[in-house]
Amino acid sequence: MIHVAKADPLSADSCTLIEALSVTLAAITGSNGKHTFNIDDLRDERALWVLARDAQGAAVGCGAIRPLSGETAELKRMYASHAGAGIGSTILYYLEDAARTLGYQEIKLETRRVNQQAVAFYQKQGYAETENYGVYVGRPEAVCFIKRL
Repeated sequence: MIHVAKADPLSADSCTLIEALSVTLAAITGSNGKHTFNIDDLRDERALWVLARDAQGAAVGCGAIRPLSGETAELKRMYASHAGAGIGSTILYYLEDAARTLGYQEIKLETRRVNQQAVAFYQKQGYAETENYGVYVGRPEAVCFIKRL
């Protein structure tokens, strides 16, 4: 059983998972993704950082939403330590529900085209490819997705 809850993005468990994600992304894409994530963005009242914990209480995943606009949240730093264990989908469902509660109408995200596991995951979760936005405009290695809530 996976339990997801709001957490401190500066906690030891959060920092460990953020670093694990960065290492994983660097191995897959050549970029650790740190330059497109600012932890200070999570101070916004409509932002949220969460951790997923297993039945023993170990931190096994993380994710965040932050505002892009009044109606659009951006999904950031999604990570599950074990693929196929339901961690990622549990985190995503939690963040989607939180986004609805916070008044968002849609969620956008970016991943790299080469990260086929992430691309397939988001497509399976109902995300559709959309135009690149923000810092991802003009970057052919990036693929952006959107889901109406």
